[in-house]
Amino acid sequence: MRDGMKEIGGYIELDTIKTFGMHEGAIALNTARNCLAYLIKARSISKILLPGFLCDSVKSICERENVRIGYYSVGTDFLPVDLSVAEDEWLYLVNYYGQLDNGTINRLAKKYKHIIVDNVQAYFQEPIEGVDTIYTCRKFFGVPDGAYLYTNSILNEELVMDESYARMTFLLGRYERTASEFYGGYQENENLLASEPLKKMSKLTRNMLSAIDYSEVKHVRTENYKILHDEFECLNNLHLKEIAAPFMYPLYVANGDKIRIELQKKKIYIPTLWPEVLKHCEVDSLDYDMAKNIVPLPVDQRYNGEDMLYIIREVTRCIEG
Repeated sequence: MRDGMKEIGGYIELDTIKTFGMHEGAIALNTARNCLAYLIKARSISKILLPGFLCDSVKSICERENVRIGYYSVGTDFLPVDLSVAEDEWLYLVNYYGQLDNGTINRLAKKYKHIIVDNVQAYFQEPIEGVDTIYTCRKFFGVPDGAYLYTNSILNEELVMDESYARMTFLLGRYERTASEFYGGYQENENLLASEPLKKMSKLTRNMLSAIDYSEVKHVRTENYKILHDEFECLNNLHLKEIAAPFMYPLYVANGDKIRIELQKKKIYIPTLWPEVLKHCEVDSLDYDMAKNIVPLPVDQRYNGEDMLYIIREVTRCIEG
């Protein structure tokens, strides 16, 4: 306790789960963007190359930490295009939808001296030894915060532990009611996390993550993805790999932005993952077109094969319409 004296008795709190979750060997922090902040401090990073096809949260952390930013483009295979990395620059490599396998990442890590891998959309992909790698928990599980960092560079700074109890309402609300009723709370939490300083992962989030059946999550996500891929592979402008435990199924088609609106009418909520790209990039650029027209379809552990068939029917109706 804060005053040094342990409380005895009183009402019973949440039980502490004794099992271990994934990424137990990583540094457990409060957010993925603060994993990057940790690396910037620990590695004394002064210059970084970011993909233009990316949300502003990474850019804002670099600006907050006074890091000079350069940009590069990616192709429809999500690999860097015409990449030139200076000796003192760090390459921030985003593993979009988990489509960059470890063989590809390892080749890039050997080619470029300084590299940071963003596995925010690849929670189940193993890190490569000696390569700084970032994971987030919120994109895969119902937790209010939480992220993991693999690095051999340790920050010589005492970090306070985050507290998550005040950020649970939107999660508990959605569990018993509907997403639309608590979407405002979700957005408020996102805004709060944007300004949170670097902290350790909270006890509550770590406890919640320990309760997850990861093998079942991996199985469900893999099977759901396969159903969508089997149906949409011939229509998709992306040549996707079948991967284990994917984040979402990215369907890249013409008029994807209109399909997203039509699906919302059926209560199939599809995010625009990088809306800032639509503001910053040229309209005729590939970055702009991918941000606008990639429809990331849900494949997560809440859904089954019947749900995937429903999504297929509604997406097909939109495309044919």
